Amino acid sequence: MADTITVLNAGSSSLKFSVFGVGGTLTLNVRGQVEGIGTAPRFVAKDPTGAVVAEQRWGASDAIDHAGAVEHLLSFLATDLKRGRLLAVGHRVVHGGTRYGAPVRVDADVIAALADLVPLAPLHQPHNLAPIRAIAARMPAMPQVACFDTAFHHDQPPVAQAFALPPEITGQGVRRYGFHGLSYEYVAGAMRNLDMRAAAGRVVVAHLGNGASMCAMANGRSVASTMGFTALDGLVMGTRSGTIDPGVMIWLMDQMGMGPRDLERLLYHRSGLLGVSGVSSDMRTLLASDEPRAKLAIELFCYRAGRELGSLAAALGGLDALVFTGGIGEHAAPIRAAIVRGASWLGLALDEDANAESKRRITSDTSRVPAYVVPTDEELMIARHVRSALGV
Repeated sequence: MADTITVLNAGSSSLKFSVFGVGGTLTLNVRGQVEGIGTAPRFVAKDPTGAVVAEQRWGASDAIDHAGAVEHLLSFLATDLKRGRLLAVGHRVVHGGTRYGAPVRVDADVIAALADLVPLAPLHQPHNLAPIRAIAARMPAMPQVACFDTAFHHDQPPVAQAFALPPEITGQGVRRYGFHGLSYEYVAGAMRNLDMRAAAGRVVVAHLGNGASMCAMANGRSVASTMGFTALDGLVMGTRSGTIDPGVMIWLMDQMGMGPRDLERLLYHRSGLLGVSGVSSDMRTLLASDEPRAKLAIELFCYRAGRELGSLAAALGGLDALVFTGGIGEHAAPIRAAIVRGASWLGLALDEDANAESKRRITSDTSRVPAYVVPTDEELMIARHVRSALGV
């Protein structure tokens, strides 16, 4: 069996994993997840065709935590699949702060530094760290590599990172970071094979999913993004509000007596598509709904994306290509159509049939600016970084 690299992506109640064989190229062997961690966990693993190769459930009385999920996964890899020697584990870590602009081999000092960043990403960072600590405790000699969602944006121009706040605040790390960087990095590489002229020019990538953002790239490098200090800023998302007037926060505190945790629950979990529609956070459900509020949520989602596209095109000084990726970007043809039609002033002309079929290029041959659909693969991007870090 070929040696392997395992990639982990930990959320608050889930642990997603992918296992890649290390040969001439990285080859996906198996992927899956443990979901419902802490309540009623379920483990499932599938081969590249989507066929289930292993599955297990736990009841509420014997529910496992993240460490238990890691333990089960490592046992599965070692005994059930016999996938060969595990070379290393790569992790998606949401926040690298100002210190980490590239993937890094994990040691005790790195873990401590990443723990210091928890206040910058309190809903993500602790869960990203949980499997890193669990593996370090169980297999201290196993190489681990942390790959950051912020790293791709690390070298944006200082003016693109700045808030108009006093230095005693910005000096503590309060600035625009940007997220979804692993997805954008993958798409930037894929664009070089798809449209080299555009890839070397000015591209806006729309990563649209339950979490949504957009990134302006010049010659494959991030120059501006819609997400800022947190993954809350920018576009309308599944349950997140996106950009909102800071004065609304003051009003909510003064008039409705909300505290920090109340605001956190409102802006992260009760807003966005769910909050506007009152129906669902899932775009598929909203597109199938006749509820007026569902239609309003879709309209607002597309409107905000169109406004941000204009802003990012301005940051680039023009536009050579628009790229859609992420769950909504890759699969929701009506959303892509609305955004492209709204961007006709930028030189985009939709090909209705190509868009309906989710072809790679969804604009007409006469469109001055092309639009593409490029499936992202953050796990493969992480595996590439791990391989590079190990030199294998």
